[in-house]
Amino acid sequence: MKQYLLSVYQPEGELPPDQLGEVMRELDAWREEVQAAGAWVFAVGLHAPSTATVVRAGKDGDVLMTDGPFVEGKEHIGGFTIVRAADLDQALHYARGFAQATGLPIEVRPIQGDG
Repeated sequence: MKQYLLSVYQPEGELPPDQLGEVMRELDAWREEVQAAGAWVFAVGLHAPSTATVVRAGKDGDVLMTDGPFVEGKEHIGGFTIVRAADLDQALHYARGFAQATGLPIEVRPIQGDG
């Protein structure tokens, strides 16, 4: 089985508590389904882009570090999930459920190697 990265893109800001509660219930149901299928590897949420530090290699071995995200945008990667799937179609099936649970765009990418 290959592994796939399901990245969730979310807008800046936070949902009101009542909406967040509903999303979390939907997300818990989706996660339970993926776990029951034996496809779950792990998932993590990320802090806001303002907590990021970008490290760039410079000339002569220098390293430049800057606060904040690499790119400016209204959406950012808010977290990701790793799943096992037989093929891209199965990974997309899991991503559809993830998108429906969160109401957010989900990017699906295969992970290099055997997984």
